[in-house]
Amino acid sequence: MAQDLMNYEQMTQLALRGVVRDAIRRVIREDGLPGAHHFYITFLTRFPGAEVDETLAKKYPEEITIVLEHQYWDLTANDDHFEVTLKFGGVPKYLKVPYTAISRFHDPSVGFALQFEPPGEMQPLAEPAPIAHLEPAPQPAPEAKSSKSKSKPKAKAKPKKASKKAAEEKPEDEADKVVSLDAFRKK
Repeated sequence: MAQDLMNYEQMTQLALRGVVRDAIRRVIREDGLPGAHHFYITFLTRFPGAEVDETLAKKYPEEITIVLEHQYWDLTANDDHFEVTLKFGGVPKYLKVPYTAISRFHDPSVGFALQFEPPGEMQPLAEPAPIAHLEPAPQPAPEAKSSKSKSKPKAKAKPKKASKKAAEEKPEDEADKVVSLDAFRKK
């Protein structure tokens, strides 16, 4: 198998962390959790960018699970982190949690859960890209067309939809096949 130079696994992890961000933003937009929804969010307490009260960090040196349900204050959702104030032992504590520090997200009211790869697996990028701003790599500009230039042979464009007859003429063991979604649709 070829090496994944696109980093699809990392892109998937970032996209799934975007689900957490979007869920938190919806809670903010709707001024509270709708229905019976509530969130258990587990994150690494010592992750770079995480801000956790030192007494909590000592009590939970690796990770902590917080619950967003009835009593939380000042909830904000930024592109790369969220902030919230929760009570621990009756004392309000401010938390800043980068989405990349999250290891698990669970909404038990509907049985929805996400488990993320450890952030250490995500180190190939120098800085984590903001979740909301993954952009495609710039594409080279198309070559200018010249009707007189015939120095380079041009590849023929493949038709978008092949007829049945053309499909029957192709050999069965082509190494790289492109399958249209139409092949899977019921007719």
